[in-house]
Amino acid sequence: MTKPSTHKASRRVSRPPASERSTPPAGGRRATPRQASEWLAERDPVIASLMEEFGPPSFPKPTEARFAVLVRSITQQQLAGPAARAIHGRLVSALDGEVTPERMLSVPEETLREAGLSGRKAASLRDLAGKIMDGTLRLDGRALSRESDEEIVARLSSVRGIGKWSAEIFLMFQLRRLDVWPTGDLGVRKGYALAWGGDVLTPKQLEQAGDVFRPYRSIAAWYCWTALRSGSGNGPEVS
Repeated sequence: MTKPSTHKASRRVSRPPASERSTPPAGGRRATPRQASEWLAERDPVIASLMEEFGPPSFPKPTEARFAVLVRSITQQQLAGPAARAIHGRLVSALDGEVTPERMLSVPEETLREAGLSGRKAASLRDLAGKIMDGTLRLDGRALSRESDEEIVARLSSVRGIGKWSAEIFLMFQLRRLDVWPTGDLGVRKGYALAWGGDVLTPKQLEQAGDVFRPYRSIAAWYCWTALRSGSGNGPEVS
């Protein structure tokens, strides 16, 4: 894939004052990725160029249960691809294919360790299952729909082994929230520098730079990852 033609674009592009911008389509969060991309493209020439080259972002409908997704996230932390998949596969086998909170709590910790999990990760998985069972953390759609992004990140981050980054990725790709801006993600930081030009920003600097993409910062993050993958091949899979 060729590099985006936007890599040398200046970050200091002209944008209309906030008071002159039109209202986001469909009330912000309820917009489709295409609608959100088109709205941003009208206001940011870099987004416009990236959209022309790569099309609108794709956020496929999740196929796994949300608990299973979080289990996979914890299990595969800090592991290379093949090793991560192997350990996760052994864990699923140890659970007899039943990746549920009830089953997780019924299996002895020794069984989890025998699957290849560290003591810390085994404790994290049991903490996650316990918080769901006692109602501290709810993953059903009705409960989550009433909570803001910040509230969900805070609840998920209360689980051992789930940090802010993991919670933000869950928001983007499982709940398909459109205004998530994972400034701690190095891929987003590098992709932003590659596409908009300039040095790699600190998370605090990137937080401020991302304000212009509200209420669709997830769209901008997707394009950052895509620009990085196209330019260097080092970004995460986002299609």
